[in-house]
Amino acid sequence: MDRTGPAVPQTTIFTVMSALALEHRAVNLGQGFPDESGPARVIEAAAAAMREGRNQYPPLAGVPELREAIAAHQRHWYGLEPDVNDGVVVTAGATEAVAAAMLAFVRPGDEVVAMEPFYDSYKASVELAGGTIVPWRLEAPAFRPDLMRLKEIVTDRTRVLLLNSPHNPTGTVLDRAELEAVARVAAERDLLVVTDEVYEHLVFDGLAHVPFASLPGMWERTVSIGSAGKTFSVTGWKIGWATGPADLVGRLKGVKQYLTFASGTPFQYGIAEALASGPVFYEEYVADYAERRDLLASGLADLGFTVHRPQGTYFVTAGAAPLGYADGLAFCLELPERCGVVAIPNQVFYADPAAPRPEVRFTFCKPREVLEEGLKRLRDGLPR
Repeated sequence: MDRTGPAVPQTTIFTVMSALALEHRAVNLGQGFPDESGPARVIEAAAAAMREGRNQYPPLAGVPELREAIAAHQRHWYGLEPDVNDGVVVTAGATEAVAAAMLAFVRPGDEVVAMEPFYDSYKASVELAGGTIVPWRLEAPAFRPDLMRLKEIVTDRTRVLLLNSPHNPTGTVLDRAELEAVARVAAERDLLVVTDEVYEHLVFDGLAHVPFASLPGMWERTVSIGSAGKTFSVTGWKIGWATGPADLVGRLKGVKQYLTFASGTPFQYGIAEALASGPVFYEEYVADYAERRDLLASGLADLGFTVHRPQGTYFVTAGAAPLGYADGLAFCLELPERCGVVAIPNQVFYADPAAPRPEVRFTFCKPREVLEEGLKRLRDGLPR
């Protein structure tokens, strides 16, 4: 009997590094979760739902109030019109949405082109569906997409383009011209497109997030994935969603019913309240994180790292080669004991995670005093 199954890692790098953070009482600048809790009114909305007895299974697609809030959010920000009943599904975070999409759209032998480096669940989800992930690499130091390369790697076996903008871990935000070039390839090769847009509101320097589904002709072939955890600092609630045309969302729902079916009923009411936030919330949110980005990026540069200043997300990619480290994984495994700081090696976000790379990812979704303490520990412990 073949007991091997898909080659899915048993332990993620996040589990490993979080354990090292606890063991060494390290400042955790690795895993992307804020230290602060979400807005008080959002927490209270979820608590009120619990007190009111809304603690049983919600509908498969999500509670109507949240689906309506998601549709209104997309209409307000992007002019999109997902159908509240058939074009919106609430998921257990964006990770479930990605997995359900791959299981819904990818057949054994299909290829999925994904921007590399990519979040580690992408490869696992594609392989669970029987597909093969094909990296479309964003090369250091600029981490911009090579659009000619995209045309070269799309084959007759390519089924799905998996886009991520704002991009984790590099912080690249695809501009309209880049997205339009991708759209031409998608149309010419008749590809489905799945977009991970969980950092849609965390874009800096006057740039704007452009949803791929908003481009001419792309709505009918695109499933857009969003999440509340990053924007509203409630990552533990695991409330995400997928939107798009009814036929594609319907196929995704058909898979989701056998994954979680549904989750987080009271949290869904909390996120419905969160999505009603006015422009002041988002303006202050971006301004606050821009200051944290600058604090961490400048501090790492002063320590000798090669720093890529992100356009979006709450991660900074920093090269450790100037400090004498060609292998980011070895550097990150040594860092908690040596300096009392945790980071994530970027090489785990590549299709071949065994190949040494000097880039590491630090997060700035922490209070300023935590970032300052982390920089101090690095300054005291790193070779100079």
